[in-house]
Amino acid sequence: MSIRLREALREAAAEVPAYPVHDRAVRTARRARRRMAAAVAAVAVLLALVPLTVSGGGRPGIAPAGADGPALPDRIGLPGFGTLRATDRPRLGPASVVFSGQARGLTGLIDEDGTVGIVAADADRYRTWKVGHEAPAGEQVLLSPDGRGIAVPAGSSEHPGIDLVDLVDGAVRRLPSPREGSTLTEPAGWTPDGTALVVRDTTPANPEGSAHVNTLSLVRLDTGRAVRLLETEQLPIFGTPVAFTADGSRLAFQVGDKVLVSSADGQQVSSFPLPAESGLAGKGAWLPDGTLALVSHDPGSDRWRLRRVDTAGKDLGAPALPAVAGVTTIRLLGWQADGTAVVVAYRPEPNSPTSFEGALPMDQRTAYGNVRTVRVLGLAPGAAAPTTLLTAPDQVLAIDVADTVVRAGRVRAADPPAGPGGRVWWAAGAAALVLGGLLARRLLRRRRAARAGGVSRGRAPRG
Repeated sequence: MSIRLREALREAAAEVPAYPVHDRAVRTARRARRRMAAAVAAVAVLLALVPLTVSGGGRPGIAPAGADGPALPDRIGLPGFGTLRATDRPRLGPASVVFSGQARGLTGLIDEDGTVGIVAADADRYRTWKVGHEAPAGEQVLLSPDGRGIAVPAGSSEHPGIDLVDLVDGAVRRLPSPREGSTLTEPAGWTPDGTALVVRDTTPANPEGSAHVNTLSLVRLDTGRAVRLLETEQLPIFGTPVAFTADGSRLAFQVGDKVLVSSADGQQVSSFPLPAESGLAGKGAWLPDGTLALVSHDPGSDRWRLRRVDTAGKDLGAPALPAVAGVTTIRLLGWQADGTAVVVAYRPEPNSPTSFEGALPMDQRTAYGNVRTVRVLGLAPGAAAPTTLLTAPDQVLAIDVADTVVRAGRVRAADPPAGPGGRVWWAAGAAALVLGGLLARRLLRRRRAARAGGVSRGRAPRG
């Protein structure tokens, strides 16, 4: 290189502004740290808010019972998208109500009409449980007397059984069918102390499967020991409903157009035919004086009322309770201390082609296609009209209420949750954590690249 060329290069280099390598590297590193800290803080805030959204501001775990104990909400809503399941944390604890139907949140593309909504005993906390097929609450999905668990049909036709879902500890226990060869097992009724369950089985009567038999059994939950109550040819109404006396020593159930009374050890006490357009009232059919309540349709009207009979079927007249008009039928849940009867009223579907004023089988009066919605009513002695205790959205078509809630006689002002459920928030929190991690990793890479670039640009030129 000539002396003249070397001097020209030096003059050109002197005119180029110096690059602040160290200062730029420091500023880049600080900017990367600030971005990373902001991302971590945002994720931490989001994750801190998620448990508050899910558990209503309390710590994870079972929410304490209200000061006044369990109560019936005066209205229920629909489970939101992503509502926590019955076994999710935080645990729900005892429930006041379970409900089912064809409304949003209770049905889907795969599990047709197969989702059950569950409401806590003391607050508007909702959970769901998927049965996978149509299973009306109060008929095939039963809330235990104390509200601690639900019994739902489960298993395939090869392995039928009943799932017992504990709402307090989240455990799910499978109760196998007590009937060998059964292809369908359903819960039919809880004993008052919740230690045993009446189970209804359907079993093929021949190899071709062209005929079936129904079996009703009382199964102890601790030992699995089963007492057979009745077995007969398949009937449209079999063992629905099941009503126990308060001490659990006797039970009554409807089979076709008859009511049978049995002892808990399977001995039949009595049976009697039902009058036209009447049926055993419900799980609360036993009165404190040992008589039974029937639901009866007033001829030529849309009014339903309760009637008393003895265990031989002798009509003892109607108690001084108001009738219920404008419904397909009513079902008796139980009695309050002042003698008020608590019933489910099924309001008719206006578009149903079925006429409810004429004769209609009792099991069709609560069928989903014939019902628009349900209400829980109180029929107080001497009252002129029923009192509405609970309302439900349209297409909530079946409901069950815990016996402890019925007996307590308390109704609370409800405020059902709206918007997405807890599973959505947990998913959002997990997604935010992943994205935050990816962002932090990307910023860290940029920081390392900036450092490497700074070192490279800061090397002295070779002569």
